[in-house]
Amino acid sequence: MENNKLIAGHLLKINAVVLSPEEPFTWASGIKSPVYCDNRLILAYPDVRKDVIAAFVNLIQTHYADAAVIAGTATAGIPHAALIAEAMGLPMAYIRSSAKSHGRKKQIEGIINPGQKVVVIDDLISTGGSVLTAVHAVEEIGAEVLGVAAIFTYQLPKADTNFTEAKIALETLTDFETLIHLAVENGTISGTQLEQLKKWYADPTSEDWQVQK
Repeated sequence: MENNKLIAGHLLKINAVVLSPEEPFTWASGIKSPVYCDNRLILAYPDVRKDVIAAFVNLIQTHYADAAVIAGTATAGIPHAALIAEAMGLPMAYIRSSAKSHGRKKQIEGIINPGQKVVVIDDLISTGGSVLTAVHAVEEIGAEVLGVAAIFTYQLPKADTNFTEAKIALETLTDFETLIHLAVENGTISGTQLEQLKKWYADPTSEDWQVQK
């Protein structure tokens, strides 16, 4: 739990996660959200980056101890996967959202052999759809995916459903619930804003949580 709060604190401090109930963001799906996450910003802060990679290594050693390959999702998971692989002395690969239409038409770049145990790295979990596409690409070549590891999850019910149906384990460094309660503790948001965030979390497709202007 302390590690969860450490990473959540880092994300808030560097504005990798922004909480804005009054001025919501619009996701690509069209959903209006009071929270936006951009974990690419982590790469710009060496001290934060160091803690994130150390947390990833600990998570993998704890939950996916047999990992033989670290594979990142393109593009957000690639830099984190590379740093993790370097820290653990393991091979690294990355997985495109779909196969290239030219050259050798590969979806997986690097080397993953049939039978190898793989951990797939992503930066963020919303519904889990994109990372599970990457997982399936690895499984199709005969490798075994031990699970997915990511920095942050919105903890949306749809993600739980998708990972359960796919029978794939998910472990994250921190999550939406940890982050919003820490944001109240450190004064980033008010109690009223916390209630708005909870309402959004309960039903992201509804706009009832928004303040009427």
